[in-house]
Amino acid sequence: MKFRSLGTAATAAVLFATALTGTVATAGTAAAAPPKDCSKAIVNVKAKQTVNVRTSPKTSATAVGIWGKGKRGAICNDGKAYKGGSYKACGKKSNKWYYGGDKVNGWVPKTCINW
Repeated sequence: MKFRSLGTAATAAVLFATALTGTVATAGTAAAAPPKDCSKAIVNVKAKQTVNVRTSPKTSATAVGIWGKGKRGAICNDGKAYKGGSYKACGKKSNKWYYGGDKVNGWVPKTCINW
């Protein structure tokens, strides 16, 4: 009987901890998204070609705007690039993305931004 109640107590403790943190550890969980700090931005950056500004760093993500060729915008996070989905854009292959834009901020392929 003591073993059964000990197992129940352990399960209850795990459920309680999950409720407090709101997370459950699972294998293969993606890393947290990088910070989108636009208070530290590289400004007056031009797009080499017109690119979609996306909700996440992958080509299948929803486009929330465009950054027109030659238009000036900003790259957030001090211009740091982040790994995301692979793509071929502006004549190059990469998996690096910037967070920024000209009118609306989002994820843009690094190979298409000139700074």
